[in-house]
Amino acid sequence: MLREGTILLVEDNPDDELLTLRAFKKNDIYNKVITARDGQEALDYLFRQGRFENRPIHEKPVLVLLDLNLPGVSGHEVLRQIRTHEDTSTYPVVMLTTSNESQDIHTSYELGANSFVRKPVDFEDFIESVGNILRYWLKINLPPMAI
Repeated sequence: MLREGTILLVEDNPDDELLTLRAFKKNDIYNKVITARDGQEALDYLFRQGRFENRPIHEKPVLVLLDLNLPGVSGHEVLRQIRTHEDTSTYPVVMLTTSNESQDIHTSYELGANSFVRKPVDFEDFIESVGNILRYWLKINLPPMAI
């Protein structure tokens, strides 16, 4: 059984957002998905500020899928802020990006990413990759226990 809860998808490309949401559906993943289209919007959601200031405190993401190259606040900066704050430091964060630069991979892990996945170009490969990510983080992985 898959873990229920919200998935935060941080993706500025509408085509990649649609592709990711289609991959969720193809893999029978029906969790609530919040899409942030830039780094600041992701931070607003995570820290309950801006248009998300009234987000219920219990509605925390069970998984963050974070693009790297975002307008404004970068994916690396979002990750750094997630790991810096006590309330968000244990959130599972998967970098889901087109980058294959060794420095991007290194920096992501250095900042505390749980995983770094390069988006496959082929649609079927993309669906399979997203399915594998979601099954692992929503079914196999055991999250930290709430204190």
